[in-house]
Amino acid sequence: MPSPRFTLDRSSPVPLYFQVAEQLEQAIVSGEIEAGERLENEIAMAQDLGLSRPTMRQAIQVLVDKGMLVRRRGVGTQVVRGQVHRPVELTSLFDDLSASGHQPHTKLLSIEQVGASEEIAEELQVSPDAPVWSVRRLRSIGEEPLALMHNYLPCDVVELGGVDLETQGLYAFLRDAGFVIRVARQRISARGVSGEESALLDEPEDSPLLTMQRTAYDNSGRAVEFGRHAYRPSLYSFDMTLVDR
Repeated sequence: MPSPRFTLDRSSPVPLYFQVAEQLEQAIVSGEIEAGERLENEIAMAQDLGLSRPTMRQAIQVLVDKGMLVRRRGVGTQVVRGQVHRPVELTSLFDDLSASGHQPHTKLLSIEQVGASEEIAEELQVSPDAPVWSVRRLRSIGEEPLALMHNYLPCDVVELGGVDLETQGLYAFLRDAGFVIRVARQRISARGVSGEESALLDEPEDSPLLTMQRTAYDNSGRAVEFGRHAYRPSLYSFDMTLVDR
């Protein structure tokens, strides 16, 4: 893509790299450079502005550090999509993305019936080794991977055979099936990315991931769903409102 127009004041005490970074940031914020677009080659940009490559690299690094640009091997420097801010409420990621004007894309990685581990059995209030649905999905915004989701649901409560979970959110399906989810227990944490997650989420190994575990209950108090999800922190955050008692 062509570079935005820069105006550099070489007599100013403001460093040239900072002038470039500031104007590049404004071009991104204003939409002149859109999310997902690639910047012109660093060397070419430096030559166009009459700057050294280290100065141009320093300017770009300012926005990389701010999370506005990302360097990808073999691709170049791209503009990062704006971070998704999710309120901590009893909603699904699909619902929240749709409500905020994003276009979620889901890839179903696997869906199968498995025996419940001790942890899953405890969360879903079933016997160990009881059959449960295991559903793994990759959720993206456009082409940008955002989250890996792993949900478990009791087979004697929910029938997922034939359900298209690539075009429909899981909670939307549950609502349509007559389930009324009233309460959930949720825990937010962080950990490093694993090998498979690194490839799916396009994140370097051992880089941090934001995680969330949730057990959801219907209006009779029955556990309907247990989820373990991992999110890219550069694109995702949770928002909470705290009230003094």
